[in-house]
Amino acid sequence: MVEVIYIEDAVADHPRVREICRRLPAASRVPCTRYGEIFNRRAQNFRLQKRRPALILAHKLGKFVLEAPEGYGIGGRRNYYFSHMLNCVYDCRYCFLQGMFRSAHYLLFVNYEDFQQEIADVTRQAPAEETFYFSGYDCDSLAFEPVTHFADSFLPFFDSLKGAWIELRTKSVQIKSLLEREPLPKCVVAFSMTPDAVGSALEKKVPPLARRLEAMARLDAAGWKLGLRFDPLIYSDDFREQYRELFAAVFSRLRLESIHSVSLGPFRLPRDYFKNMHRMFPDEPLLAGPLEERDGMVSYPRGLEEETVGFCTEELRRHVPKELFFPCTL
Repeated sequence: MVEVIYIEDAVADHPRVREICRRLPAASRVPCTRYGEIFNRRAQNFRLQKRRPALILAHKLGKFVLEAPEGYGIGGRRNYYFSHMLNCVYDCRYCFLQGMFRSAHYLLFVNYEDFQQEIADVTRQAPAEETFYFSGYDCDSLAFEPVTHFADSFLPFFDSLKGAWIELRTKSVQIKSLLEREPLPKCVVAFSMTPDAVGSALEKKVPPLARRLEAMARLDAAGWKLGLRFDPLIYSDDFREQYRELFAAVFSRLRLESIHSVSLGPFRLPRDYFKNMHRMFPDEPLLAGPLEERDGMVSYPRGLEEETVGFCTEELRRHVPKELFFPCTL
């Protein structure tokens, strides 16, 4: 899985680093002063690195918790995200991370306790309100779980923190650690999904929809709250048929009682990220159009976007009540 591990000097003796190295005994270990000398250096080839990404183990400094963008949420007024890891084990052509970072290496911040301390501090600023934390913004929350033990470390912490919710956003079927514990009342395991045809064309290394549905059904049976994230919506000539079939497949496998929230979002990329991605994939049909720039974002022309979002919204409302539906269309 990982052939090289870069280890910051500051965390060389960290217990979590030792544990991770034991889980990856065949990987070579290379010391470094700070992760930036590997992750941020110029003239890196993202596509070449993506074939054999290394793992960088580092100590995060500065802010650990950030406010979520306006309109990003699943029912709460206080919404934040945190990134214990940068980059994803999957390779989705629409993913903004490949336009955001110079490096495709996995960067893991091992000082989990500092994240937890700041999460606790932010939560206690408004003890009378519920606060939502999103963990899958710059990575997949569960795909690397056998190495990072992220969920194993953070779920007990959130279970002890009054008023705090956590969303684990994933395309993974790495649910073993969840099934081995009692469901957390304020944890949402949110699965990102696209139609089969979109997944086959654009989601490299991602488990097929059937396997994700099976994982969701097992979590449903075990009592976990589930989130459904249809994001980004990808346009095609037959998108109506594709998404109608996707929604039918999903809602035929899951109990409505297990669904905490449903959201959708259009395909959008910041202009500079799009330019970086287009340079890497000049022949990628998704990035060739039809697209246009509006307010610094590249997306489908307004008419196509409204058509896609409108149809999918109407179809989803056939399956779930409006109080469970949270479109992210800003």
